[in-house]
Amino acid sequence: MSNPSVFISYSHKNKEWVRNYLLTNLEKNGIPCHIDFRDFEIGKVSLLCMEEAVEKCDRTVLVYTPNWVNSEFAQFESVMLQTDSPLNLNKKILPLLLEECDIPKRLKILNYADLKDKTDWDTQLDRVIKQIKKDFKITEPEKKTYPFLDTQHVDIIRLPETGFELFGRHKELTLLNETWESNTINIISFVAYGGVGKSTLIKKWVEKMRWDNYRGAEKVYVWSFYSQGTNERVTSADMFFRNALEWFGDADPKQGLPWDKGKRLARLINKHKTLLILDGLEPLQSAEKFEHGKIKDAALETLIKELAKFNKGLCIITTRETVPELDRYPKNSKQVDLEHISSEAGRKLLEMRRIKGTEVELESVVQKFGSHALAINLLAEYLYLFDEHPVAKAEAIPDLDIPEEKGRHARRVIEAFADFFGSTSAEYRLLSILGLFDRPVPIDAIAAIIENRTEIGFADKILDTSGDVWKTTLKNLRKHKLIFRESLHNSNTLDCHPLIREYFGEKLEKQNPDAWKQSHLHLYEYYKNLPEKELPDTLEEMEPLFAAVKHGCLAGKHQEVLDDVYWNRISRGNHAYTVNKLGAFGADLSCLSNFFETFWDKPSADLKNIWKAVILN
Repeated sequence: MSNPSVFISYSHKNKEWVRNYLLTNLEKNGIPCHIDFRDFEIGKVSLLCMEEAVEKCDRTVLVYTPNWVNSEFAQFESVMLQTDSPLNLNKKILPLLLEECDIPKRLKILNYADLKDKTDWDTQLDRVIKQIKKDFKITEPEKKTYPFLDTQHVDIIRLPETGFELFGRHKELTLLNETWESNTINIISFVAYGGVGKSTLIKKWVEKMRWDNYRGAEKVYVWSFYSQGTNERVTSADMFFRNALEWFGDADPKQGLPWDKGKRLARLINKHKTLLILDGLEPLQSAEKFEHGKIKDAALETLIKELAKFNKGLCIITTRETVPELDRYPKNSKQVDLEHISSEAGRKLLEMRRIKGTEVELESVVQKFGSHALAINLLAEYLYLFDEHPVAKAEAIPDLDIPEEKGRHARRVIEAFADFFGSTSAEYRLLSILGLFDRPVPIDAIAAIIENRTEIGFADKILDTSGDVWKTTLKNLRKHKLIFRESLHNSNTLDCHPLIREYFGEKLEKQNPDAWKQSHLHLYEYYKNLPEKELPDTLEEMEPLFAAVKHGCLAGKHQEVLDDVYWNRISRGNHAYTVNKLGAFGADLSCLSNFFETFWDKPSADLKNIWKAVILN
């Protein structure tokens, strides 16, 4: 799409006319066209293909018909709200009225070519062709082009599957564009609590970067810590450093103390103009008042400081907490408080989902739900469940007595969905299973729970992970955006927003503690038997054992887990294998944290006294 071109948006019920008449005549007259059935990228989400086409093509032709208005307009409006010209300021839209229909009010202001009369088709299309050719002669200056970046220099597989469209973030997208082009800022951090759309913002921007061959970046690397959950917990960056050092070409990623690893990775990153994205940093930041937000992992702290001093490219961080280490480098770093979406953006989101109400009513309900992006997205889906989709139904959703930073408004809507489905529904049961985890969930792990469904109460609904009930349940939850669509990178996992996981996990633990413990016990058995080797060699091979420790301790089996998994298979007794052999200080500390009731002074009461002393030591 480097030359001036036209994207055609139409209803598939009119495909014969579009393909045989409109497309044929436009291209016969020398106008390059971009159309879905021929030009969309195979295996890519259609909305993203449409957005790319609208942004990169110089004009978009809309074929107005009742079918387009009823089935395609909502998708097209969603795309326009996320492009660089949401109000058509660049005259990018050229409407054609093929059949009489109720044109959406936001498009009525545009003049259209009237093709309702078949005998007038050629005359009207000739007007369109002349207009396009005239526009192309005075089209904007040719856009800057960038050399192709080979896929071996790009690793974005860990971008989280956020699943929600982006609304009202043009200012932040512009800031990212300007920051990348100016090369004056080394690190930019977006700060906001859960569900506001930090990860969605970055994912959308990276997608736009990809359309332009990453705009001169020589390396692109993404790591997400977001899957560690929404609560304060001990974790580490060992897996990140192991993977990143290897990817950037370090000779021995296991070698060296944490501070050395941080400096080595910074040097490797700075050999190239690198776009580095660290998503969801908060699990690695302290919640203690005296050092709030401080990066707890020594290697990561060193890396951030080194990149703040000098960076040929750009490091982007998303987190719930400001990063105090960046305060020392005000000229080279920027921390942005990511505002909630505007009332107007929230209203447009509700309108796109065809929620009925006046503009004042819609914007009022957006404000009542905290202008919280996740809450408004879920609210739109919830209200759509009712006949006529009235916004007034939002008034019946009770408020919750919890702080906003704990996701109060999103949890209100999640609870409304829970009540709608009912605790015996397959949807509720599956979300309860996802609530047992703090990261994307392997479907095989879900199967391990379902296989033991009789004793934990899942027997009456989900029988397996391949039957019709399973497929219908996934389809329904994805339709309502309660779980993310299938990952293109890892199709054997399920995931949802951490706030949704936490809500259903807390409900299960409180209302059915026996099912909670039994489920974690089954997961403990599943994960401890997962490694092919009794004594795994690498950090990656060790990962299932770390998960086994967590689930086993949640099941109340602290002493058994300590004896059988941590001491014998992870630490290898006094050899301290993870620390001395793998150099994984943080991973070992994170694993040990499961044996404490409070960090770091009160080991679990289930442990024998001698082991309490060992753990404390």
